[in-house]
Amino acid sequence: MSAERIGIVWNPSKVAEHEIRAAWEAAVSRVSGPAPEALWFETDPEDAGLGATASALEQGCDVVIAAGGDGTIRAVAEALGDSGSSSAQLGVVPLGTGNLLARNLGIPLANPRAAFARVLTQHASPLDLGRVTFTNAAGVEERHGFVVMVGFGIDAQMIVETDDELKAKAGWLAYVESLGRAASGAEVVEFSLQLDDAPAETVAAHTLLIANCGSIQGGITLLPDARPDDGDLDLLVLRADGVAAWLETMHNFVWHNGLKRMLTRSETAESADAIEHLTARSVSVALPLPLAFEVDGDEVGEVTAFTVEILPGALRLR
Repeated sequence: MSAERIGIVWNPSKVAEHEIRAAWEAAVSRVSGPAPEALWFETDPEDAGLGATASALEQGCDVVIAAGGDGTIRAVAEALGDSGSSSAQLGVVPLGTGNLLARNLGIPLANPRAAFARVLTQHASPLDLGRVTFTNAAGVEERHGFVVMVGFGIDAQMIVETDDELKAKAGWLAYVESLGRAASGAEVVEFSLQLDDAPAETVAAHTLLIANCGSIQGGITLLPDARPDDGDLDLLVLRADGVAAWLETMHNFVWHNGLKRMLTRSETAESADAIEHLTARSVSVALPLPLAFEVDGDEVGEVTAFTVEILPGALRLR
């Protein structure tokens, strides 16, 4: 049996080279069988990992490990999903602040050696890839892959409001500090929403999240029905705009879709007046004005329209 060729796409702004290499060597030393061949590819500020992943594929890597933050992981996943017939599998070593995909999949956090060991010992499992195409405020169209969620509203504004220095010191807790400002500034807007082939409807809300995974920082699950391999997109529509509505929303999260769901083993998320759960395979949205938009925890500017589709099983995760 020949040894695997593994490409490691790593973000040097997240970890020193000697540290990530030491973690890899420690993981390899504990695995029986032929030692895999490791090829190393650095990202840079202009390219979060698309080019590095392309290089790894050109050099015949069987597995491409994304070692970095959510942006690096998203870029590697996008490149693998766009590679067509490539059979290369995805590995994840989370080194960022949010680590959204890792949190949803139980991948070890703050422990690169353990994350590398998971890649070396796990059997591959399917992972859906989301694809979003949006028109920015300048009228330019962009397309990105994603593995966790995209959307506008409180989540995107929270990312915009987060202080970078505090984020560097406090990690994901910095998002909590900005959440209050984001929520207080949320304004309900009317927008066009089309799910699959159904007619477009006018919806009033201040937040729309479209997800492949349902949990965010702090162990908070916003979309309890979201599964990363079910071939569906799960939507969360929030329209709470007062104290009573926010109390209803929190009651829905904590009780109806939290404790009650655990006790009754319900398989379907419950909606309420201020919160709605939907499911689709494709989503089209037209906004009345440019709004801040996020893709897997990264703010990508303001958008005026976007479409989202799911590519079932486009990735194989180790």
